[in-house]
Amino acid sequence: MLAKFFKFSERQTSLRQETVGGITSFVTMAYIIFVNPQIMSAAGMDKGTVMLATCLAAAAGTLLMALYANAPFGLAPGMGINAFFAYTLCGTMGYTWEQGLGAVLLSGIIFIVVSVTGLRSRIIAEIPLHLKKAIGIGIGLFILYIGLKNASLLSFSANPGSFIPLGDSMRLDSSIIPTLDFATDSAKLALVGIFLNVGFLLRGTKGGLLLSIVLTSALGCYLQFFSGWQLGLHLPGVMPLGNLGDTFGRCLSGFVQLFDISKGVGTMLFSLLSVMITMTIADMFDTIGTVLATASRANLVDENGNIIDGERILLADATATVMGAFLGTSTVTTYVESSAGVAAGARTGFASVVTALLFAVSVVLAPFLGMVPSAATAPVLIIVGILMASDIGDIDWRNLEMAIPAYFTMTIMCFGYNIADGIAIGFIMYSFVKAVLGKWPEVTGLVRCLTAMFLLRFAFMLIY
Repeated sequence: MLAKFFKFSERQTSLRQETVGGITSFVTMAYIIFVNPQIMSAAGMDKGTVMLATCLAAAAGTLLMALYANAPFGLAPGMGINAFFAYTLCGTMGYTWEQGLGAVLLSGIIFIVVSVTGLRSRIIAEIPLHLKKAIGIGIGLFILYIGLKNASLLSFSANPGSFIPLGDSMRLDSSIIPTLDFATDSAKLALVGIFLNVGFLLRGTKGGLLLSIVLTSALGCYLQFFSGWQLGLHLPGVMPLGNLGDTFGRCLSGFVQLFDISKGVGTMLFSLLSVMITMTIADMFDTIGTVLATASRANLVDENGNIIDGERILLADATATVMGAFLGTSTVTTYVESSAGVAAGARTGFASVVTALLFAVSVVLAPFLGMVPSAATAPVLIIVGILMASDIGDIDWRNLEMAIPAYFTMTIMCFGYNIADGIAIGFIMYSFVKAVLGKWPEVTGLVRCLTAMFLLRFAFMLIY
């Protein structure tokens, strides 16, 4: 019954393969359970309540993706957009967290509308093929960078500069120069994990990515608790959970408060427009980029690079944002770490069922997740980054008309640490190159509109 519903034979997979893939996706995503409450607390929200909302929103969104879209993608509150929620929306712009959840609800409704109308699918279809390739490669580099950073293999120093208040922390307003560093205990353990992953990959070991996490975590526990290494591990303890009733449904009152005209209709509309453009573009194109890149690794794209059953995948992602708003967390989106599960063999929604169930029981498992060091999961992201960069040879780098937009897409995505920004710059450079070469009529109306929207978004970024 499971094999028939999830099309195991059609996608050449098995129950074991899907289970391993689902567990791998969860393990690489599980950090959000701890990181999201830390960030959202800067908006005045209770950490324990946000932690519970994060687990439930991830479970609900991922299960919807599994059953409705039959896709091996995990969903959870997105990194980056949660920082915008806490530090910009509820910090710089002065919105309450209830209003912030109202903004998430509104953006989710917009996502649903553009998904139902097929606009999201049209966007994907009209992205030039070389840009689609560049998005996948750029996300591979992005994942590689995350892996190197999480493995503590990069040591960051900064040029003299100023510091900008950012909630309870500070943001460095100067150049960040990373250097390779093997001195920390986390870096040394991560090196073991990298060599394990490379060995398993070359030998074609089934479930090698998950096995490397288990072995590296076991070694890390031994080294910290018996040899004094500092790996940031924590023994299981009591889980401080909040009351979900404090946030459930508060997005509705926040939604109404968004339209407060006490400071003037113009001020309200301008602020709301800037918020919606930022949130909508960030999530929409983060999702499009992630799904494009991950779907290609799962053999879920056709010969033109379009996603098979893309409408269902994008509608599930959009609906998950609305569910997350009701539960009390920032925008829920498809996670790029799902590519680790795909690399481990996930091809159908059953892998997402496994991931969703693990998120559901993570309220109990969360104390034990502290026994998995980032140095154990980071090598998996590094290896997945290598796999996703395999399409780099499909771009004609001698053809500057293709190379320039592809280059900016890849590099901005990685070094700018933002998938949506990389896609935005890629669109802008694509349109600019076509205009300079006198080929502006080749740019479709939809791509022109998106380019204008991206330019407007960057204009708003100059203000906030």
